[in-house]
Amino acid sequence: MKEIKRDIYLNRLIRRRENGLIKVITGIRRSGKSYLLDPIFRNYLLSEGIREDHIIKIELDRESNRRYYHDPHAFDQYIRSFVKDEQMYYIILDEIQLVDDFEYILNGLLYEKNIDVYVTGSNSKFLSSDIITEFRGRGDQIRVQPLSFSEYLPACGIEDKYDAWNEYMTYGGMPFVVSIQEEQDKAAYLKNLFEQVYFRDILERYDIRRKDILDSLVNFLASSVGSLTNPQKIYDTFKSNGEKELSLNTISSYLSYLEDAFIVKMVERYDIKGRKYISTPHKYYFTDLGLRNARLNFRQQEETHLMENALYNELLFRGYHVDVGVVEIREQGRKKSTEVDFVCNEGSNRYYIQSALRLDTQEKTRQESKSLNHIGDNFKKIIVVKDHIKPWWTDDGILVIGVMDFMLDPKSMKA
Repeated sequence: MKEIKRDIYLNRLIRRRENGLIKVITGIRRSGKSYLLDPIFRNYLLSEGIREDHIIKIELDRESNRRYYHDPHAFDQYIRSFVKDEQMYYIILDEIQLVDDFEYILNGLLYEKNIDVYVTGSNSKFLSSDIITEFRGRGDQIRVQPLSFSEYLPACGIEDKYDAWNEYMTYGGMPFVVSIQEEQDKAAYLKNLFEQVYFRDILERYDIRRKDILDSLVNFLASSVGSLTNPQKIYDTFKSNGEKELSLNTISSYLSYLEDAFIVKMVERYDIKGRKYISTPHKYYFTDLGLRNARLNFRQQEETHLMENALYNELLFRGYHVDVGVVEIREQGRKKSTEVDFVCNEGSNRYYIQSALRLDTQEKTRQESKSLNHIGDNFKKIIVVKDHIKPWWTDDGILVIGVMDFMLDPKSMKA
């Protein structure tokens, strides 16, 4: 397998270097958090002239380090034993959650002016969206996702980028998948991840006894990617299917567990003209398309929904805050709500993105442009299509761009 470059994350680490905070690397398990720190970040530090003995990596899932799990004081002393002078030391702690009271150890290290701390974790303790609170506001989170298509393409070994795109849309971007040659082995690996890694973490952390409900819930979300839903709707579906011993609170809790584990992401709806969030319903997207497809045994390969999910993940990868947009328009004297697939915010910049397989007729172009044309502000509006086309502009000033150009050009939204 070719080396996988993750430059966007490396640059985020570089910007946070020696900032006085704990760098917390979060994300779904097997997404490449440890690989990002070593060898990628480690090699960068070496290239900057940092001595090898000033880059300290401790892998706590090694048998030799088990003695520290229940002795945080001894582990603290062990870390400090590497610090021999006043120069900066870079401490990389892998699987830190295995040590009791680890947050107190890390906070203590931050009092040392020549220690820069980087941590990852992958069990239920670290698979939590509120991990930063463990460090009393002294943490700086870097969220690592599975490979974007721009990271996947150079590493996958597939010469034709359109063939690579089809493979990516089927098996996703989990880094280890890139090294697997046979399709049946890719599928088996992704299915095993769900059962033996993600589900096991959730079941153990929350002492869940109804794995069948969790299974069915994930399958429901996988089947309804890009569709509006909420806990009540899901609960009603279970009840209509004859599930009696189930509460609405259970559904809500299970959804939050899946989000905390970074398996799915709930996306809120935003009233663009009213400038307010709509409380319900929401949309759910999968962190990785391969995992989503594995849940459905690689059936239900709807291009529309898969491409929408892929675009959402790409926008997160680029660092945008993403909502689903709602625009109210008036037609024939009646008010009607229309949807903008994604409202993307980055500081004071905003972009509106619509996903469409193709714009092969004037009517289709008018239909996909309708919500964008009724927004009423001057932020850039883009329609991403699957077709291999040269970028062009509609008469209303909307950029139409092919998905391949969009995914592979990091400046595609700003051109």
